[in-house]
Amino acid sequence: MFTGLSAFPHSPLRDDVVDESAYGVLIERLVAAGVDSITALGSTGAYMYLDRAERRRVATAAVRHAGSIPVMVGIGALRTSQVLRLADDAQEAGASAVLLAPVTYQALGDDEVFGLFEDVTAGLSVPLVVYDNPGTTHVTFSDELYARIAALPNVASIKIPGVPVDPAEAAARVRAIRDRIPTSVGVGVSGDSAAATGLNAGCDVWYSVIGGTLPETALRISRAALSGDHALATAESERLEPLWAVFRAYGSYRVTAAIGEILGLVAPDSLPRPVHGLTREARTLVARLVDDLDLRA
Repeated sequence: MFTGLSAFPHSPLRDDVVDESAYGVLIERLVAAGVDSITALGSTGAYMYLDRAERRRVATAAVRHAGSIPVMVGIGALRTSQVLRLADDAQEAGASAVLLAPVTYQALGDDEVFGLFEDVTAGLSVPLVVYDNPGTTHVTFSDELYARIAALPNVASIKIPGVPVDPAEAAARVRAIRDRIPTSVGVGVSGDSAAATGLNAGCDVWYSVIGGTLPETALRISRAALSGDHALATAESERLEPLWAVFRAYGSYRVTAAIGEILGLVAPDSLPRPVHGLTREARTLVARLVDDLDLRA
């Protein structure tokens, strides 16, 4: 479950309500493409904008539509007690694993972050992926903290926030993390523009934003890299540089939502307020990229 492509779909809204019908279409699209796993309620899945009942419905729908493909469910929240309840909900929904980011309002020290994972893993019956996403959570993991958390029961993978651009430096970075954690714990890359480099450098899995909307596009990169065709994986990623550029300019969350809307997979204005979608000018640019880069699958 913690290898290959893990696709992170949107949790689209319609009139400020989770659009379960459109969500089912997104999940079935991932199943048809043959992704290796599906991660519901990651950052692309807007987990922090949804209440507990909405998250339970999304998790249940993901498992129901995913069939035999394993589903991981995000359980991040501000309070440990909330995280524990969300973990219970995810397991009751049939999740194969959970994804936990240490979301915070007040700054957290390493001992506080470790304590969160210690409390959560103690009661889990499924594996857990550590979600390191400093750009969103404002929590930074040291390699020492990786090592402490990776030694806890049920920890299966660490989702790292990208790798250096230089392939040799990327490989050294992945080795440095692996040297600190048990061999039973995998390393997964995030940050879609860094995915090919990370997989080529030895990461086990790509935790992918674009994979949740354009799974076949993402699979071309992950399958090439993991089969040893590093040149093809790099070439496929470089072909998508115009897309990575708009990710950097406008954020991958808004851009992939716009792609879903342009392709008719989700309703217009599918993001949770106060988040707004792209401006008309940016949306026109993305629509042109969809055609120019053949981003329809």
